[in-house]
Amino acid sequence: MKNTLFLLVCGTLLLSCSSSSTQETEQNPDVQGNPNPSSNEWSIPVSEVLDGGPGRDGIPALENPNFVAAENASAVLRDTDLVIGFKNGNDIRAYPHIILDWHEIVNDNIDDTSLAVTYCPLTGTGIGWNRIIDGRETTFGVSGLLYQTNLVPFDRATLSNWSQILNESVNGNLLGEKADLIPLVETDWGTWKSMFPSTKVLSIITGFSRTYGIYPYRDYRTNNDFFIFPTPKDDRLPLKERVHAIVDNGDAKAYRFEDVESSGAIKDSFRGKNYLVVGNSEFIISFELNESQNALQFEFIFNGNSEAIVQDTNGNQWNAFGEVVSGTGNPLKVSSSFMGYWFSIPAFYETALFDE
Repeated sequence: MKNTLFLLVCGTLLLSCSSSSTQETEQNPDVQGNPNPSSNEWSIPVSEVLDGGPGRDGIPALENPNFVAAENASAVLRDTDLVIGFKNGNDIRAYPHIILDWHEIVNDNIDDTSLAVTYCPLTGTGIGWNRIIDGRETTFGVSGLLYQTNLVPFDRATLSNWSQILNESVNGNLLGEKADLIPLVETDWGTWKSMFPSTKVLSIITGFSRTYGIYPYRDYRTNNDFFIFPTPKDDRLPLKERVHAIVDNGDAKAYRFEDVESSGAIKDSFRGKNYLVVGNSEFIISFELNESQNALQFEFIFNGNSEAIVQDTNGNQWNAFGEVVSGTGNPLKVSSSFMGYWFSIPAFYETALFDE
C-alpha cells in the first residue's frame, strides 16, 4: 500500500510541474538539473541528500506575486486554512498553505525588506529568510533535492544549495553562510484576519496552472505512518503533530499546543536564555526576554477583536510580532523559532520537549 501511495504522490508532483508559464525558468544547461551531490563539498551527509523527482525549478518558486484584499480571499480560503503571516509596518501579508503547497518558495519585496517565504509541505516548516546574502540581493528556487525530507532551496546568485531547517548553505560557493531570519507567524486564516483585518493575501493568480486548495500529497499531513522519503523518527510525540520549535545553534526545544492552551502564556528558559511562549489552539509564538522583561508577569489576552495578544502587569500590550500596541513598554524580540511537524525537529536538532 505504501508503494502505491508513493507512486501516486510522485505522479501528482510530476504532473503539477508539467504545465508551462512565462514565469518558468528557461532551460539553461548551466542552471537546470540537480548537481551531482558527490561532485563537490557538502556540510551534510551527501548520501542522505535525495532527489525528490521534479528537478531544479520543477516546482516553481514565485517572484513578486500578486496580492488581493482580505475580503476578496474568502471565496478561496476557509477560516481553518493555514496561512503564514508577515508584517512590515502597515504592509501586512498572508501566504496561504494552499498556494505554498504547490510552490514552496515566495520571493517577495515589501518596502525595504527582501523576503523569501520558504515552506516545505513534507516537514510542515515555514521559515522567513532575508534575501540579502553577502550584501547582494538574490532569489531562491526549489532545487528538487531533499535532506531529511526537508526542502533544499538554492540561491540564483551562486546556485548554492541551502538547508531550510538549518537556515544555512550546505553546498556551493556560500557553504556555511547563514540566512538571516525574518519573523513569520503561522496560524489559520480566521485568526490572522481577526488580528490584522487590513492584511493582503497572496493571490491564486500566479501565472501557473495549479489546483490550489487540493492538497497534493493525499493524507500525508495526517497519516503518521505515511512517509515518502526516509528520515529519522522520534516517537516521543505523534510524528506529524505540529509543534513550535525554538532553536539555538544545534539544539531545539519544542512546545505543543496543549502546553499553551491552558495558561496562554509560559515563561521558560533554554540554553541560558529566557523566553515567553504564548498562544492558544490556533497559534504558538515565542519571544526572547531581556533581564528586565523576564522580571515581568505576562497574560495572554487575544480575543479576536484586536491584534494585541499579550499584556504585562503594567498594562503594556504587544502583538504577534512583538510590537507595542498599547503602553510604553519596549518591543519583544521574536525568538529564532518556527512551526513544523514534530519528526522534523529532532531530525536536525538535539531536541528537548517542554516540561519533559
